[in-house]
Amino acid sequence: MANRFPVRESFQAAPRRVAAFALVLALGAAPALADDAVIDGIAAQVGSDIVLVSEVRNLIGPMEGKLREAGAPENEIEALRADALERLIERALIRQVVRRAELEATDLEVDNAIGTIARENGLSQAQLVATVEGEGLPYDVYRERIRGEIEQSKVLNGMVAAKVRLEEAELRAAYHEQYQDQPKGGDEVRLRHLLVAFTAETPEAKRAACTTAERARARLVAGEPFDVVVSQINEKVPGSADLGWIHEGRLASWMSGKVGGAQPGAVTEVIETDFGCNVLQVIDRRPYQPKSFEEVKGELHERMFAERMQKEYLKFMDKLREQTYIERKGIFAQTAPVGSAGGSGWSSGPDDDPSGF
Repeated sequence: MANRFPVRESFQAAPRRVAAFALVLALGAAPALADDAVIDGIAAQVGSDIVLVSEVRNLIGPMEGKLREAGAPENEIEALRADALERLIERALIRQVVRRAELEATDLEVDNAIGTIARENGLSQAQLVATVEGEGLPYDVYRERIRGEIEQSKVLNGMVAAKVRLEEAELRAAYHEQYQDQPKGGDEVRLRHLLVAFTAETPEAKRAACTTAERARARLVAGEPFDVVVSQINEKVPGSADLGWIHEGRLASWMSGKVGGAQPGAVTEVIETDFGCNVLQVIDRRPYQPKSFEEVKGELHERMFAERMQKEYLKFMDKLREQTYIERKGIFAQTAPVGSAGGSGWSSGPDDDPSGF
């Protein structure tokens, strides 16, 4: 996870389809809760925690507004809400581990992380607040998302990273595979990639995705920081990232014709592919120099470590889900992932501790 702690949610499953959405859900047999929770409505129960309907609304509010402005169909909005609920369930599972392990992020840690984000994007604290709230995201909600990222990072570092091992031989094998045919000259470019994936294989969904990508592109052309644009356009857009340095001869075919010869700062038009609507930004360009193993060893280690961390994290989350009672309430019960029954799951007793604490 990046040290900057940008507000980006991880989409680790394909967008889900759900039926009609109700702002206030039937409470059914849920236990008695505080008045504000009852009035608000419960979207899901996760162990001893709950996810409120208002949390779902807060998470997807800005994006939902943009999709509606773009004329997105209702099933696309419903899929967005369903995916948001699954991300909030994941947050609740992480919070429970955080409480057991006493890994809570302090206000000072949150302040420092936000200060770092502001500095690295050339913004003052007041400008960052204005930018966030200008996109319809309350600043206190933004702070809590940053807090959640810090706590998730602590869980990753404390419980997941310890399971990842990389040997020198593996790094050398990766170097041989990736660099044995490396170019002898030419230029390489460093790119940022913004992807707005299709939520469905329909003309309407594709138009909505490309409209969102076009808005993001306009903001990049106007000079807004890439991280800020991505985090506010669609939380963490799958595939949106700094791609690092790539030799022009090794660019994907859909990229090469758009960035060939482009100078630093250039932003491409929206490029529609089979997997979504894309925008590329050229960060820098330089003559290519062949890389030795020692030169790229750190980069290889970082990338391979991150890939294995992701796999271990998914296993970790699967275990938490299996060992925690999860029930999606009301209409949200229809959003249950494949393999669960009636929107609920129970694989262990209420006193079991999947985190090992």
